[in-house]
Amino acid sequence: MVNKNLLAIKWAELSRRLEQVRKHRKPTLEGLAADRDATELIAFNVMLAVQVCSDVANHLVMDEGWPTPRSAGEAFTRLAEHGVIDRALADQLRRAVGFRNLVVHGYAGVDLAPLERAASQGVDELESFARAVAAWAQGRGEAEPQH
Repeated sequence: MVNKNLLAIKWAELSRRLEQVRKHRKPTLEGLAADRDATELIAFNVMLAVQVCSDVANHLVMDEGWPTPRSAGEAFTRLAEHGVIDRALADQLRRAVGFRNLVVHGYAGVDLAPLERAASQGVDELESFARAVAAWAQGRGEAEPQH
């Protein structure tokens, strides 16, 4: 069974991180490039938001007793295989894990286009993940995200 308290904590953390991304994102790539503080705050909060979703994915996989993923991205594939999320979203989230890895290792500073994409479209994908997991859990009488 999915740990409702853990999900509630993770959904609250995801909500906080995505709010920070929204607060600091800029309407243009040029605006983002001109504001180093915003760039770093967005990168940091996107990185942590992706990690929250990865943690939730791994938690679900383990709780359900599904085969252990070999990577953070594979956990999303496992959820798609079991109907928790759709395959297109799983693909998007695997790419988000790749972006998170770029940020963690300091490579995201070279090209701001992926960061701008993460701050806009990526936020929507992470929220889609939360909604899909919530719908799946609710269908089982379990926890919902608090956005």
